[in-house]
Amino acid sequence: MSEPVLEIRNLNVDYGLGDQAVHAIRDVSLTLHRGEVLGLAGESGSGKSTLAYGTTRLLPPPGVITGGEVIYHPEKGDPYDVLGLTDRQLQAFRWAETAIVFQGAMNSLNPVHKISTQLTDVLRAHDPRMSENSRNARAREMLKLVGIAPDRMDAYPHQLSGGMRQRVMIGMALILQPQVVIMDEPTTALDVVMQRQILGQLVELRERLGFSVIFITHDLSLLVEFSNRIAIMYGGRIVEEAPAAAIYRDALHPYSSGLLGSFPALRGPRRELTGIPGSPPDLKGMPSGCSFHPRCPKAFEPCSSKIPVLTPHGDRSVACWLVES
Repeated sequence: MSEPVLEIRNLNVDYGLGDQAVHAIRDVSLTLHRGEVLGLAGESGSGKSTLAYGTTRLLPPPGVITGGEVIYHPEKGDPYDVLGLTDRQLQAFRWAETAIVFQGAMNSLNPVHKISTQLTDVLRAHDPRMSENSRNARAREMLKLVGIAPDRMDAYPHQLSGGMRQRVMIGMALILQPQVVIMDEPTTALDVVMQRQILGQLVELRERLGFSVIFITHDLSLLVEFSNRIAIMYGGRIVEEAPAAAIYRDALHPYSSGLLGSFPALRGPRRELTGIPGSPPDLKGMPSGCSFHPRCPKAFEPCSSKIPVLTPHGDRSVACWLVES
């Protein structure tokens, strides 16, 4: 295993304060290694995006980080806690060290500014001494890198297709050559063909530039194809983490198995989709014990009363009493 580039340690995130606070992320620990793709999967409301925004301190109000550490390991220099950075340090850290490709490119791009302006603004903010010609040349280079003709520099977002807008967002995220790129469901609004094109290009760019990726999606089939490791979230916790091939071959947590049964097999004979009965838990009133036990077909006595701890089992970690028993 390569050296870590980002370590999330016992992170806790709440929405609101006091007795009315909603505990959206609870004691989450994850390690992203240099050069790898770490997939983060789970249903809507499981805490995937909250974890990403908490890690980069982009939580919208009333989101509050109530505990934990986010340790970043730069290529040069000593590791440091992102949660302890000042505003000025945080401004230098974002985009230069860690960048985010947000969900929904049309909403992320400013509709009244040209693509060229939005690309060069990133360079202007982080390197004011860079000349205008150099900024424009770098922007054209990034567009070409993500498969867009440089002559589209003067286009507005509405003049580009959904796939092209998403490529612009990827180019914007990579323009400062960050070490970590967090992708928050970047292909959700795109058709299947465009999804595969963009993800294939992402893999090619990662191999060429060497950055690490946290890829967030509810579509486990995408992660199985494009990730090195996968972490499964449910109710604000990590319930299983394993190599992508191991998750696909033999998921140990019943929730992971349920997600796998919710999409068609990538290869082999057709099989019936099973899905997961019920709905994700209400974070305002979480069930006692394992939060998945009301929906779990294999629940037994300890599940309703004791919270399982994420425990190593060979090449993976699982939080399930079924595995412990």
